[in-house]
Amino acid sequence: MTTETPKIRIRGLCKSFDAQIVLDRVDLDIPAHANLVLLGASGSGKSVLAKCLLGLIEPDDGSIEIDGRETIGLGARDRDRLQAMFGVLFQNGALFDSLPIWQNVSFALINGRRRAIGDPRQLAIRALADVGLDADAADLYPNELSGGMQKRVALARGIIGNPELLVLDSPTDGLDPIVTAYIDRLLIETFRRLGATGLTITQDVASARRLGNRAAFLFEGRIRWEGPMAALDQSGDGELAHFVRSAPAPNAPPEHGRENR
Repeated sequence: MTTETPKIRIRGLCKSFDAQIVLDRVDLDIPAHANLVLLGASGSGKSVLAKCLLGLIEPDDGSIEIDGRETIGLGARDRDRLQAMFGVLFQNGALFDSLPIWQNVSFALINGRRRAIGDPRQLAIRALADVGLDADAADLYPNELSGGMQKRVALARGIIGNPELLVLDSPTDGLDPIVTAYIDRLLIETFRRLGATGLTITQDVASARRLGNRAAFLFEGRIRWEGPMAALDQSGDGELAHFVRSAPAPNAPPEHGRENR
Protein backbone atom coordinates (compact mmCIF):
# COMPACT_ATOMS: atom_id res chain seq x y z
CA MET A 1 0.00 0.00 0.00
CA THR A 2 1.39 3.40 -1.03
CA THR A 3 0.61 6.72 0.56
CA GLU A 4 0.19 9.66 -1.78
CA THR A 5 2.62 12.51 -1.14
CA PRO A 6 0.73 15.54 0.15
CA LYS A 7 0.69 18.62 -2.03
CA ILE A 8 2.00 20.63 0.91
CA ARG A 9 4.06 19.02 3.70
CA ILE A 10 5.14 21.12 6.69
CA ARG A 11 7.44 19.66 9.35
CA GLY A 12 8.95 21.17 12.49
CA LEU A 13 8.16 24.74 11.47
CA CYS A 14 9.36 27.30 14.02
CA LYS A 15 9.10 31.07 14.08
CA SER A 16 9.73 33.54 16.89
CA PHE A 17 9.71 37.31 17.05
CA ASP A 18 12.17 38.38 19.72
CA ALA A 19 11.16 36.36 22.81
CA GLN A 20 7.68 35.51 21.51
CA ILE A 21 7.35 31.98 20.11
CA VAL A 22 4.64 32.07 17.42
CA LEU A 23 5.13 28.70 15.68
CA ASP A 24 6.54 25.86 17.74
CA ARG A 25 7.45 22.81 15.62
CA VAL A 26 4.31 22.85 13.46
CA ASP A 27 3.57 19.69 11.45
CA LEU A 28 0.83 19.82 8.82
CA ASP A 29 -0.08 18.02 5.58
CA ILE A 30 -2.46 19.34 2.91
CA PRO A 31 -3.50 16.71 0.36
CA ALA A 32 -3.77 17.64 -3.30
CA HIS A 33 -7.14 19.25 -4.20
CA ALA A 34 -8.13 19.60 -0.54
CA ASN A 35 -9.07 22.88 1.09
CA LEU A 36 -7.74 22.70 4.63
CA VAL A 37 -9.24 25.27 6.97
CA LEU A 38 -6.86 26.47 9.68
CA LEU A 39 -8.76 27.43 12.82
CA GLY A 40 -7.45 29.29 15.82
CA ALA A 41 -7.97 32.32 18.00
CA SER A 42 -6.76 35.75 16.98
CA GLY A 43 -2.99 35.99 17.43
CA SER A 44 -2.46 32.22 17.39
CA GLY A 45 -0.02 32.39 14.46
CA LYS A 46 -2.30 31.41 11.57
CA SER A 47 -1.26 34.31 9.32
CA VAL A 48 2.41 33.82 10.19
CA LEU A 49 2.16 30.19 9.08
CA ALA A 50 0.56 31.30 5.80
CA LYS A 51 3.29 33.89 5.20
CA CYS A 52 5.96 31.25 5.80
CA LEU A 53 4.24 29.03 3.24
CA LEU A 54 4.18 31.91 0.74
CA GLY A 55 7.84 32.74 1.36
CA LEU A 56 7.01 36.20 2.76
CA ILE A 57 8.53 35.29 6.14
CA GLU A 58 11.63 33.16 6.63
CA PRO A 59 11.04 30.55 9.37
CA ASP A 60 13.66 29.95 12.03
CA ASP A 61 13.63 26.20 11.49
CA GLY A 62 11.69 23.45 9.79
CA SER A 63 10.67 22.30 6.34
CA ILE A 64 7.99 23.27 3.82
CA GLU A 65 7.73 20.94 0.84
CA ILE A 66 5.45 21.50 -2.16
CA ASP A 67 5.09 18.55 -4.54
CA GLY A 68 7.91 16.90 -2.58
CA ARG A 69 10.36 19.79 -3.13
CA GLU A 70 11.82 21.84 -0.30
CA THR A 71 10.88 25.51 -0.62
CA ILE A 72 12.77 27.07 2.29
CA GLY A 73 16.00 28.69 1.19
CA LEU A 74 15.17 28.93 -2.50
CA GLY A 75 17.00 31.45 -4.64
CA ALA A 76 15.18 34.48 -6.04
CA ARG A 77 14.35 32.93 -9.41
CA ASP A 78 13.01 29.69 -7.95
CA ARG A 79 11.10 31.67 -5.32
CA ASP A 80 9.40 33.70 -8.08
CA ARG A 81 8.42 30.49 -9.86
CA LEU A 82 7.00 29.10 -6.63
CA GLN A 83 5.00 32.23 -5.87
CA ALA A 84 3.51 32.11 -9.37
CA MET A 85 1.82 28.85 -8.32
CA PHE A 86 -0.10 30.67 -5.58
CA GLY A 87 -3.22 32.74 -5.62
CA VAL A 88 -3.63 34.77 -2.45
CA LEU A 89 -6.51 36.57 -0.82
CA PHE A 90 -4.92 38.71 1.87
CA GLN A 91 -6.65 39.66 5.10
CA ASN A 92 -8.73 42.82 4.54
CA GLY A 93 -8.31 42.44 0.76
CA ALA A 94 -5.17 44.64 0.51
CA LEU A 95 -6.33 46.32 -2.68
CA PHE A 96 -4.35 49.23 -4.11
CA ASP A 97 -6.51 52.34 -3.65
CA SER A 98 -4.72 54.24 -6.44
CA LEU A 99 -5.35 51.59 -9.12
CA PRO A 100 -8.61 50.86 -10.96
CA ILE A 101 -10.18 47.50 -10.30
CA TRP A 102 -8.93 45.84 -13.49
CA GLN A 103 -5.32 46.77 -12.67
CA ASN A 104 -5.76 45.49 -9.11
CA VAL A 105 -7.00 42.17 -10.46
CA SER A 106 -4.31 41.81 -13.12
CA PHE A 107 -1.46 43.16 -10.96
CA ALA A 108 0.48 39.87 -10.97
CA LEU A 109 0.14 39.61 -14.76
CA ILE A 110 1.19 43.20 -15.42
CA ASN A 111 4.22 42.85 -13.16
CA GLY A 112 5.28 39.51 -14.59
CA ARG A 113 4.67 37.47 -11.43
CA ARG A 114 2.20 35.20 -13.17
CA ARG A 115 1.96 34.08 -16.76
CA ALA A 116 -0.50 36.04 -18.91
CA ILE A 117 -2.02 34.50 -22.03
CA GLY A 118 -3.95 37.39 -23.49
CA ASP A 119 -4.67 41.01 -22.69
CA PRO A 120 -4.44 41.68 -18.91
CA ARG A 121 -7.54 43.91 -18.94
CA GLN A 122 -9.67 41.29 -20.66
CA LEU A 123 -8.33 38.58 -18.39
CA ALA A 124 -9.22 40.77 -15.41
CA ILE A 125 -12.76 41.27 -16.71
CA ARG A 126 -13.08 37.51 -17.13
CA ALA A 127 -11.86 36.93 -13.56
CA LEU A 128 -14.34 39.54 -12.30
CA ALA A 129 -17.13 37.67 -14.11
CA ASP A 130 -16.02 34.48 -12.32
CA VAL A 131 -16.78 36.18 -8.99
CA GLY A 132 -20.07 37.70 -10.12
CA LEU A 133 -18.96 41.23 -11.05
CA ASP A 134 -19.69 42.70 -14.47
CA ALA A 135 -17.35 44.63 -16.75
CA ASP A 136 -18.66 47.98 -15.49
CA ALA A 137 -16.71 47.43 -12.27
CA ALA A 138 -13.38 47.23 -14.10
CA ASP A 139 -12.77 51.00 -14.22
CA LEU A 140 -14.02 51.78 -10.72
CA TYR A 141 -11.70 52.24 -7.74
CA PRO A 142 -11.77 50.22 -4.50
CA ASN A 143 -13.31 53.05 -2.46
CA GLU A 144 -16.31 53.00 -4.81
CA LEU A 145 -17.18 49.41 -3.85
CA SER A 146 -18.94 47.86 -0.88
CA GLY A 147 -17.02 45.59 1.49
CA GLY A 148 -18.47 42.48 -0.12
CA MET A 149 -17.55 43.68 -3.61
CA GLN A 150 -14.01 44.45 -2.48
CA LYS A 151 -13.69 40.88 -1.19
CA ARG A 152 -14.82 39.61 -4.58
CA VAL A 153 -12.26 41.80 -6.34
CA ALA A 154 -9.55 40.45 -4.01
CA LEU A 155 -10.67 36.91 -4.85
CA ALA A 156 -10.61 37.69 -8.59
CA ARG A 157 -7.02 38.92 -8.17
CA GLY A 158 -6.17 35.67 -6.39
CA ILE A 159 -7.62 33.37 -9.06
CA ILE A 160 -6.50 35.15 -12.23
CA GLY A 161 -4.21 32.87 -14.18
CA ASN A 162 -5.78 29.74 -12.62
CA PRO A 163 -3.29 29.09 -9.79
CA GLU A 164 -2.98 25.56 -8.44
CA LEU A 165 -2.55 26.71 -4.82
CA LEU A 166 -4.82 29.15 -2.98
CA VAL A 167 -4.12 30.82 0.37
CA LEU A 168 -7.14 32.67 1.75
CA ASP A 169 -6.56 34.70 4.91
CA SER A 170 -9.85 35.55 6.65
CA PRO A 171 -11.80 35.78 3.37
CA THR A 172 -15.08 36.80 5.04
CA ASP A 173 -13.72 38.77 8.00
CA GLY A 174 -15.89 41.83 8.74
CA LEU A 175 -18.75 40.83 6.43
CA ASP A 176 -22.34 40.29 7.52
CA PRO A 177 -23.79 36.74 7.49
CA ILE A 178 -25.59 37.16 4.16
CA VAL A 179 -22.48 38.36 2.31
CA THR A 180 -20.36 35.75 4.12
CA ALA A 181 -22.58 32.95 2.83
CA TYR A 182 -22.39 34.42 -0.69
CA ILE A 183 -18.57 34.65 -0.61
CA ASP A 184 -18.40 31.10 0.75
CA ARG A 185 -20.42 29.85 -2.21
CA LEU A 186 -18.06 31.67 -4.59
CA LEU A 187 -15.05 30.10 -2.89
CA ILE A 188 -16.53 26.59 -3.03
CA GLU A 189 -17.22 27.02 -6.73
CA THR A 190 -13.73 28.46 -7.30
CA PHE A 191 -12.02 25.45 -5.69
CA ARG A 192 -14.23 23.12 -7.71
CA ARG A 193 -13.52 24.91 -10.99
CA LEU A 194 -9.75 25.24 -10.50
CA GLY A 195 -9.16 21.90 -8.80
CA ALA A 196 -6.88 23.89 -6.51
CA THR A 197 -5.27 22.93 -3.22
CA GLY A 198 -6.02 25.45 -0.52
CA LEU A 199 -5.22 26.77 2.93
CA THR A 200 -8.03 28.91 4.31
CA ILE A 201 -7.58 30.81 7.56
CA THR A 202 -10.62 31.76 9.61
CA GLN A 203 -12.08 32.10 13.09
CA ASP A 204 -15.60 31.62 11.68
CA VAL A 205 -16.53 28.02 12.45
CA ALA A 206 -19.78 28.15 10.46
CA SER A 207 -17.90 29.38 7.39
CA ALA A 208 -15.18 26.77 7.96
CA ARG A 209 -17.74 23.96 7.90
CA ARG A 210 -19.01 25.16 4.53
CA LEU A 211 -15.61 25.74 2.96
CA GLY A 212 -13.28 22.98 4.02
CA ASN A 213 -13.07 19.23 3.65
CA ARG A 214 -10.27 19.14 6.23
CA ALA A 215 -9.50 21.24 9.30
CA ALA A 216 -6.61 21.92 11.65
CA PHE A 217 -6.55 23.78 14.96
CA LEU A 218 -3.56 25.94 15.87
CA PHE A 219 -3.12 26.57 19.59
CA GLU A 220 -0.10 27.97 21.42
CA GLY A 221 2.06 27.60 18.35
CA ARG A 222 1.25 23.97 17.60
CA ILE A 223 -1.32 21.98 15.67
CA ARG A 224 -3.52 20.53 18.41
CA TRP A 225 -5.77 18.58 16.05
CA GLU A 226 -6.08 17.87 12.33
CA GLY A 227 -8.59 15.74 10.48
CA PRO A 228 -11.71 15.63 8.28
CA MET A 229 -14.07 18.56 8.75
CA ALA A 230 -16.85 16.07 9.45
CA ALA A 231 -14.95 14.96 12.59
CA LEU A 232 -14.56 18.48 14.00
CA ASP A 233 -17.13 17.92 16.75
CA GLN A 234 -15.62 14.54 17.70
CA SER A 235 -12.02 15.73 17.96
CA GLY A 236 -11.62 14.75 21.62
CA ASP A 237 -9.50 17.87 22.14
CA GLY A 238 -10.77 20.09 24.95
CA GLU A 239 -9.27 23.32 23.63
CA LEU A 240 -10.77 22.79 20.18
CA ALA A 241 -14.15 21.88 21.68
CA HIS A 242 -14.05 25.12 23.68
CA PHE A 243 -13.11 27.11 20.57
CA VAL A 244 -16.01 25.60 18.61
CA ARG A 245 -18.50 26.18 21.45
CA SER A 246 -17.33 29.76 21.88
CA ALA A 247 -17.66 30.63 18.20
CA PRO A 248 -20.47 33.13 17.63
CA ALA A 249 -23.58 31.57 16.15
CA PRO A 250 -24.20 32.77 12.60
CA ASN A 251 -27.24 34.98 12.14
CA ALA A 252 -29.78 33.43 9.85
CA PRO A 253 -30.18 35.45 6.65
CA PRO A 254 -33.62 37.05 6.31
CA GLU A 255 -35.97 35.38 3.88
CA HIS A 256 -36.48 38.63 2.04
CA GLY A 257 -34.10 41.46 1.46
CA ARG A 258 -31.32 42.57 -0.78
CA GLU A 259 -27.76 41.43 -0.22
CA ASN A 260 -25.26 44.23 0.12
CA ARG A 261 -22.74 42.81 -2.30
